[in-house]
Amino acid sequence: MSRVQTVLGSITPNLLGRALTHEHVALDFAHFYKPPPADFEAELQQKISMSTLGYVRLYPYSSRENIRFCDDEALEAARKDVLLYKKHGGGAIVENSSYGLKRNLEFIVELAKSTGVHFIAGTGHYIHAVQDEKHANLTVEQMSDLYTKDILTGIEVDGQMVKCGFIGEVASVYPVQEFERHALMATGEIQEVLGCGVSLHPHRVTEAPFEIMRLYMEAGGKANKCVMSHLDRTLFDLDELLEFAKLGCYLQYDLFGTECSYYQLNAAVDMISDGQRIDNLMKLLDEGLVDRLLMSHDIHTKHRLTSYGGHGYHHIHMNILPRMFQRGVTLEQVEQMTVINPANWLAFSA
Repeated sequence: MSRVQTVLGSITPNLLGRALTHEHVALDFAHFYKPPPADFEAELQQKISMSTLGYVRLYPYSSRENIRFCDDEALEAARKDVLLYKKHGGGAIVENSSYGLKRNLEFIVELAKSTGVHFIAGTGHYIHAVQDEKHANLTVEQMSDLYTKDILTGIEVDGQMVKCGFIGEVASVYPVQEFERHALMATGEIQEVLGCGVSLHPHRVTEAPFEIMRLYMEAGGKANKCVMSHLDRTLFDLDELLEFAKLGCYLQYDLFGTECSYYQLNAAVDMISDGQRIDNLMKLLDEGLVDRLLMSHDIHTKHRLTSYGGHGYHHIHMNILPRMFQRGVTLEQVEQMTVINPANWLAFSA
Protein backbone atom coordinates (compact mmCIF):
# COMPACT_ATOMS: atom_id res chain seq x y z
CA MET A 1 0.00 0.00 0.00
CA SER A 2 1.35 3.46 -0.91
CA ARG A 3 2.09 5.88 1.92
CA VAL A 4 3.01 9.47 2.67
CA GLN A 5 5.62 10.14 5.36
CA THR A 6 4.63 13.03 7.64
CA VAL A 7 6.72 14.27 10.56
CA LEU A 8 4.35 12.42 12.92
CA GLY A 9 4.39 9.14 11.01
CA SER A 10 3.25 7.36 7.88
CA ILE A 11 -0.29 7.88 6.56
CA THR A 12 -2.21 6.77 3.49
CA PRO A 13 -2.32 9.41 0.73
CA ASN A 14 -6.09 9.86 0.93
CA LEU A 15 -5.73 11.32 4.45
CA LEU A 16 -3.69 14.34 3.33
CA GLY A 17 -6.64 16.44 2.23
CA ARG A 18 -6.05 19.73 0.45
CA ALA A 19 -2.32 20.40 0.44
CA LEU A 20 0.14 23.23 -0.12
CA THR A 21 3.19 21.75 -1.81
CA HIS A 22 5.78 24.50 -1.36
CA GLU A 23 5.83 26.47 1.89
CA HIS A 24 8.13 27.40 4.76
CA VAL A 25 7.18 27.94 8.39
CA ALA A 26 10.69 28.71 9.69
CA LEU A 27 13.95 29.45 7.88
CA ASP A 28 16.79 31.96 7.71
CA PHE A 29 16.82 33.94 4.45
CA ALA A 30 19.53 36.38 5.56
CA HIS A 31 21.86 35.42 2.70
CA PHE A 32 19.48 37.08 0.25
CA TYR A 33 19.57 40.54 1.85
CA LYS A 34 19.60 43.34 -0.73
CA PRO A 35 20.71 46.86 0.24
CA PRO A 36 17.74 49.23 0.02
CA PRO A 37 17.56 52.39 -2.06
CA ALA A 38 19.31 55.09 -0.06
CA ASP A 39 16.15 57.20 0.21
CA PHE A 40 14.30 54.35 1.97
CA GLU A 41 17.08 52.94 4.10
CA ALA A 42 15.83 54.47 7.36
CA GLU A 43 12.31 53.07 6.92
CA LEU A 44 13.57 49.58 6.00
CA GLN A 45 15.82 49.44 9.06
CA GLN A 46 12.81 49.84 11.36
CA LYS A 47 10.50 47.15 12.66
CA ILE A 48 7.65 46.23 10.36
CA SER A 49 4.65 48.41 11.17
CA MET A 50 1.80 50.14 9.37
CA SER A 51 4.11 53.06 8.60
CA THR A 52 6.88 50.88 7.12
CA LEU A 53 4.89 48.01 5.54
CA GLY A 54 4.57 49.76 2.19
CA TYR A 55 8.36 49.97 1.89
CA VAL A 56 8.74 46.32 2.90
CA ARG A 57 6.22 45.18 0.30
CA LEU A 58 8.20 46.95 -2.43
CA TYR A 59 11.64 45.91 -1.14
CA PRO A 60 11.05 42.75 0.92
CA TYR A 61 14.68 41.60 0.86
CA SER A 62 15.95 44.97 2.07
CA SER A 63 14.42 44.57 5.52
CA ARG A 64 16.61 42.41 7.74
CA GLU A 65 13.68 41.87 10.08
CA ASN A 66 11.51 40.66 7.22
CA ILE A 67 13.97 37.98 6.07
CA ARG A 68 14.63 36.81 9.65
CA PHE A 69 11.83 34.27 9.36
CA CYS A 70 13.02 32.28 12.34
CA ASP A 71 12.72 34.41 15.49
CA ASP A 72 10.04 33.94 18.14
CA GLU A 73 7.74 36.56 16.61
CA ALA A 74 7.88 34.88 13.21
CA LEU A 75 7.17 31.45 14.69
CA GLU A 76 4.09 32.68 16.52
CA ALA A 77 2.87 34.48 13.41
CA ALA A 78 3.37 31.30 11.37
CA ARG A 79 1.48 29.27 13.98
CA LYS A 80 -1.47 31.69 13.79
CA ASP A 81 -1.60 31.37 10.03
CA VAL A 82 -1.32 27.57 10.04
CA LEU A 83 -4.37 27.55 12.32
CA LEU A 84 -6.19 29.85 9.88
CA TYR A 85 -5.25 27.49 7.08
CA LYS A 86 -6.69 24.58 9.06
CA LYS A 87 -9.85 26.55 9.88
CA HIS A 88 -10.48 27.21 6.19
CA GLY A 89 -10.08 23.61 5.05
CA GLY A 90 -6.34 23.08 4.75
CA GLY A 91 -5.11 19.57 5.38
CA ALA A 92 -1.36 19.41 4.73
CA ILE A 93 1.71 21.59 4.24
CA VAL A 94 4.91 20.44 2.52
CA GLU A 95 7.77 22.29 4.27
CA ASN A 96 10.57 22.86 1.75
CA SER A 97 13.36 24.13 4.03
CA SER A 98 16.42 22.04 3.16
CA TYR A 99 20.03 22.03 4.38
CA GLY A 100 21.42 25.56 4.19
CA LEU A 101 18.15 27.29 5.13
CA LYS A 102 18.40 26.40 8.83
CA ARG A 103 15.18 24.41 8.96
CA ASN A 104 13.54 24.25 12.42
CA LEU A 105 12.38 20.64 12.52
CA GLU A 106 11.44 20.89 16.20
CA PHE A 107 8.98 23.68 15.39
CA ILE A 108 7.55 21.78 12.42
CA VAL A 109 6.86 18.75 14.62
CA GLU A 110 5.31 20.91 17.33
CA LEU A 111 3.08 22.63 14.76
CA ALA A 112 1.89 19.29 13.42
CA LYS A 113 0.99 18.15 16.93
CA SER A 114 -0.71 21.37 18.02
CA THR A 115 -2.63 22.27 14.85
CA GLY A 116 -3.64 18.91 13.38
CA VAL A 117 -2.23 19.88 9.98
CA HIS A 118 -0.12 17.19 8.32
CA PHE A 119 3.45 18.41 7.80
CA ILE A 120 5.88 16.76 5.40
CA ALA A 121 9.53 17.74 5.89
CA GLY A 122 12.21 17.62 3.22
CA THR A 123 15.86 16.66 3.08
CA GLY A 124 18.31 17.78 0.38
CA HIS A 125 20.51 20.84 -0.11
CA TYR A 126 19.84 24.45 -1.04
CA ILE A 127 22.37 26.42 -3.11
CA HIS A 128 26.11 26.13 -2.39
CA ALA A 129 26.43 29.73 -1.17
CA VAL A 130 24.37 29.08 1.99
CA GLN A 131 26.05 25.84 3.08
CA ASP A 132 28.24 25.59 6.19
CA GLU A 133 31.63 23.90 6.16
CA LYS A 134 30.14 20.58 7.26
CA HIS A 135 27.96 20.31 4.16
CA ALA A 136 29.83 22.33 1.52
CA ASN A 137 32.33 19.60 0.72
CA LEU A 138 30.08 16.54 0.76
CA THR A 139 30.53 14.04 -2.05
CA VAL A 140 27.67 12.59 -4.10
CA GLU A 141 27.92 9.39 -2.07
CA GLN A 142 27.82 11.26 1.25
CA MET A 143 24.79 13.25 0.10
CA SER A 144 23.06 10.06 -1.00
CA ASP A 145 23.73 8.48 2.38
CA LEU A 146 22.42 11.56 4.20
CA TYR A 147 19.19 11.75 2.19
CA THR A 148 18.60 8.02 2.65
CA LYS A 149 19.14 8.26 6.41
CA ASP A 150 16.83 11.27 6.76
CA ILE A 151 14.04 9.43 4.93
CA LEU A 152 14.44 5.85 6.16
CA THR A 153 15.84 6.35 9.69
CA GLY A 154 15.00 9.96 10.46
CA ILE A 155 16.49 12.84 12.45
CA GLU A 156 16.42 12.88 16.23
CA VAL A 157 14.07 15.54 17.64
CA ASP A 158 13.51 15.60 21.40
CA GLY A 159 14.44 11.95 21.73
CA GLN A 160 12.29 10.76 18.82
CA MET A 161 13.23 9.98 15.22
CA VAL A 162 11.44 12.21 12.71
CA LYS A 163 11.49 11.03 9.10
CA CYS A 164 11.57 13.27 6.05
CA GLY A 165 8.94 12.61 3.40
CA PHE A 166 10.60 13.93 0.23
CA ILE A 167 13.84 15.42 -1.10
CA GLY A 168 13.63 19.18 -1.43
CA GLU A 169 13.90 21.84 -2.05
CA VAL A 170 17.06 21.02 -3.98
CA ALA A 171 18.32 24.34 -5.32
CA SER A 172 20.90 25.55 -7.80
CA VAL A 173 22.14 28.74 -9.42
CA TYR A 174 22.97 29.01 -13.11
CA PRO A 175 25.32 27.85 -14.43
CA VAL A 176 24.95 24.99 -11.95
CA GLN A 177 27.88 24.81 -9.52
CA GLU A 178 29.73 21.58 -8.76
CA PHE A 179 28.19 21.22 -5.28
CA GLU A 180 24.70 21.71 -6.72
CA ARG A 181 25.39 19.23 -9.52
CA HIS A 182 26.39 16.70 -6.85
CA ALA A 183 23.16 17.36 -4.95
CA LEU A 184 21.08 16.82 -8.10
CA MET A 185 22.95 13.62 -8.90
CA ALA A 186 22.44 12.31 -5.36
CA THR A 187 18.77 13.28 -5.51
CA GLY A 188 18.23 11.43 -8.78
CA GLU A 189 20.03 8.32 -7.55
CA ILE A 190 18.11 8.09 -4.28
CA GLN A 191 14.75 8.95 -5.83
CA GLU A 192 15.09 5.98 -8.13
CA VAL A 193 15.88 3.69 -5.18
CA LEU A 194 13.29 4.96 -2.68
CA GLY A 195 10.50 6.09 -4.98
CA CYS A 196 10.08 9.34 -3.05
CA GLY A 197 8.95 12.75 -4.26
CA VAL A 198 11.44 15.47 -5.18
CA SER A 199 11.14 19.28 -5.25
CA LEU A 200 13.60 21.26 -7.40
CA HIS A 201 14.33 25.00 -7.20
CA PRO A 202 15.63 26.50 -10.48
CA HIS A 203 17.67 29.66 -10.85
CA ARG A 204 15.85 32.67 -12.29
CA VAL A 205 16.70 32.13 -15.96
CA THR A 206 14.74 30.17 -18.54
CA GLU A 207 17.54 27.67 -19.20
CA ALA A 208 17.72 26.56 -15.56
CA PRO A 209 14.65 24.25 -15.31
CA PHE A 210 15.72 22.35 -18.44
CA GLU A 211 19.31 21.92 -17.23
CA ILE A 212 18.52 20.71 -13.75
CA MET A 213 15.90 18.28 -15.02
CA ARG A 214 18.55 16.87 -17.37
CA LEU A 215 21.01 16.37 -14.51
CA TYR A 216 18.37 14.86 -12.25
CA MET A 217 17.02 12.45 -14.86
CA GLU A 218 20.47 11.41 -16.09
CA ALA A 219 21.18 10.32 -12.50
CA GLY A 220 18.11 8.07 -12.58
CA GLY A 221 15.42 10.32 -11.13
CA LYS A 222 11.87 9.83 -12.36
CA ALA A 223 10.21 12.88 -13.90
CA ASN A 224 6.75 11.88 -12.67
CA LYS A 225 7.92 12.09 -9.03
CA CYS A 226 9.53 15.50 -9.46
CA VAL A 227 8.15 19.03 -8.97
CA MET A 228 9.68 22.00 -10.75
CA SER A 229 9.08 24.94 -8.44
CA HIS A 230 8.74 28.67 -9.11
CA LEU A 231 7.70 28.47 -12.76
CA ASP A 232 5.73 31.69 -12.29
CA ARG A 233 9.00 33.64 -12.06
CA THR A 234 11.07 31.53 -14.45
CA LEU A 235 9.22 30.45 -17.61
CA PHE A 236 7.04 33.27 -18.94
CA ASP A 237 6.53 32.18 -22.55
CA LEU A 238 3.71 29.66 -23.00
CA ASP A 239 5.41 27.81 -25.86
CA GLU A 240 8.56 27.45 -23.76
CA LEU A 241 6.50 26.27 -20.81
CA LEU A 242 4.74 23.66 -22.95
CA GLU A 243 8.09 22.48 -24.30
CA PHE A 244 9.33 22.07 -20.73
CA ALA A 245 6.12 20.21 -19.80
CA LYS A 246 7.11 17.47 -22.27
CA LEU A 247 9.74 16.36 -19.74
CA GLY A 248 6.92 14.97 -17.59
CA CYS A 249 7.42 16.59 -14.18
CA TYR A 250 4.87 18.45 -12.06
CA LEU A 251 4.52 22.14 -12.97
CA GLN A 252 4.23 24.31 -9.88
CA TYR A 253 2.93 27.86 -9.58
CA ASP A 254 3.94 28.64 -6.02
CA LEU A 255 4.20 32.39 -5.57
CA PHE A 256 0.49 33.09 -5.15
CA GLY A 257 0.02 36.18 -3.01
CA THR A 258 3.10 37.94 -4.40
CA GLU A 259 1.57 40.97 -6.10
CA CYS A 260 4.58 43.31 -6.38
CA SER A 261 5.80 43.45 -10.00
CA TYR A 262 9.32 44.57 -9.01
CA TYR A 263 11.22 41.37 -8.26
CA GLN A 264 14.34 42.18 -6.25
CA LEU A 265 15.95 38.79 -6.84
CA ASN A 266 15.79 39.27 -10.62
CA ALA A 267 15.14 42.91 -11.48
CA ALA A 268 15.40 42.13 -15.21
CA VAL A 269 11.90 40.64 -15.23
CA ASP A 270 8.52 41.72 -13.88
CA MET A 271 6.90 39.39 -11.35
CA ILE A 272 3.48 38.32 -12.59
CA SER A 273 0.30 38.89 -10.57
CA ASP A 274 -2.17 36.39 -9.15
CA GLY A 275 -4.46 37.18 -12.07
CA GLN A 276 -1.72 36.24 -14.52
CA ARG A 277 -0.98 33.07 -12.55
CA ILE A 278 -4.62 32.08 -12.88
CA ASP A 279 -4.49 32.87 -16.62
CA ASN A 280 -1.44 30.64 -17.08
CA LEU A 281 -2.93 27.77 -15.11
CA MET A 282 -6.10 27.95 -17.17
CA LYS A 283 -4.03 27.77 -20.37
CA LEU A 284 -2.27 24.69 -18.99
CA LEU A 285 -5.63 23.18 -18.08
CA ASP A 286 -6.76 23.76 -21.66
CA GLU A 287 -3.67 21.83 -22.77
CA GLY A 288 -4.83 18.80 -20.78
CA LEU A 289 -2.18 19.09 -18.04
CA VAL A 290 -4.51 19.05 -15.02
CA ASP A 291 -2.78 15.98 -13.55
CA ARG A 292 0.59 17.76 -13.53
CA LEU A 293 -0.28 21.11 -11.90
CA LEU A 294 0.39 22.24 -8.31
CA MET A 295 -0.29 25.50 -6.43
CA SER A 296 1.33 27.09 -3.39
CA HIS A 297 2.63 30.40 -1.93
CA ASP A 298 6.32 29.80 -0.97
CA ILE A 299 5.89 31.97 2.13
CA HIS A 300 9.41 32.70 3.42
CA THR A 301 9.28 36.29 4.69
CA LYS A 302 7.31 37.84 7.54
CA HIS A 303 5.41 40.38 5.45
CA ARG A 304 3.39 37.60 3.80
CA LEU A 305 1.92 36.46 7.14
CA THR A 306 -1.33 38.01 8.36
CA SER A 307 0.28 39.35 11.56
CA TYR A 308 2.42 41.57 9.32
CA GLY A 309 -0.29 42.62 6.87
CA GLY A 310 0.10 39.66 4.52
CA HIS A 311 -2.16 36.99 3.01
CA GLY A 312 -1.26 33.87 5.01
CA TYR A 313 -1.31 30.18 4.06
CA HIS A 314 -5.07 30.21 3.43
CA HIS A 315 -4.86 32.70 0.55
CA ILE A 316 -5.18 30.18 -2.29
CA HIS A 317 -8.14 28.42 -0.71
CA MET A 318 -10.03 31.56 0.30
CA ASN A 319 -9.13 34.03 -2.47
CA ILE A 320 -7.72 32.25 -5.52
CA LEU A 321 -9.92 29.17 -5.90
CA PRO A 322 -13.17 31.22 -5.87
CA ARG A 323 -11.75 33.37 -8.70
CA MET A 324 -10.90 30.22 -10.63
CA PHE A 325 -14.41 28.84 -10.17
CA GLN A 326 -15.85 32.12 -11.47
CA ARG A 327 -13.77 31.72 -14.62
CA GLY A 328 -14.97 28.21 -15.35
CA VAL A 329 -12.50 25.94 -13.61
CA THR A 330 -14.40 22.91 -12.32
CA LEU A 331 -14.44 21.42 -8.84
CA GLU A 332 -12.92 18.23 -10.29
CA GLN A 333 -9.99 20.19 -11.73
CA VAL A 334 -9.38 21.99 -8.43
CA GLU A 335 -9.52 18.71 -6.49
CA GLN A 336 -7.00 17.24 -8.92
CA MET A 337 -4.56 20.14 -8.47
CA THR A 338 -4.89 20.61 -4.71
CA VAL A 339 -5.69 17.12 -3.38
CA ILE A 340 -4.94 14.31 -5.83
CA ASN A 341 -1.73 15.63 -7.43
CA PRO A 342 -0.03 16.39 -4.08
CA ALA A 343 -0.96 12.92 -2.78
CA ASN A 344 0.31 11.20 -5.93
CA TRP A 345 3.56 13.17 -5.84
CA LEU A 346 4.26 12.49 -2.14
CA ALA A 347 3.26 8.82 -2.10
CA PHE A 348 6.30 6.54 -2.05
CA SER A 349 6.20 4.38 -5.18
CA ALA A 350 8.88 1.86 -4.17
